[in-house]
Amino acid sequence: MDRQLEVDQHNLVTAWQERLPALMDDGDSFNVLADEGDPNSLLIHFNAAGRQGYSLDFRCRYVDSREVAVDLLDVEQSGIHIDEHSDAVQQLAQQYTRQIHECAQALQNMTNP
Repeated sequence: MDRQLEVDQHNLVTAWQERLPALMDDGDSFNVLADEGDPNSLLIHFNAAGRQGYSLDFRCRYVDSREVAVDLLDVEQSGIHIDEHSDAVQQLAQQYTRQIHECAQALQNMTNP
């Protein structure tokens, strides 16, 4: 049986900000915000390390207390919106999606007690 997420969004953002750095590559940075339009979603912005200047925005929505759905919202290179279908961007998107899922898994003691 699916259980609804019963964690305060602010507490969830704090937990993500504390846990996600341990899962990230050196030099990458991120920001986690509450999705004001959906109390079960977080908005996660990644800045990739390196000279390419890539940044990717994701929505992480808790489907229930155990499962998240991750959507790529936007990709920029040096502040300019770009097509997300290039190999380099797809590799970054897969990497960050995996890190998002790993973080959600690591926080299950909080989201699915």
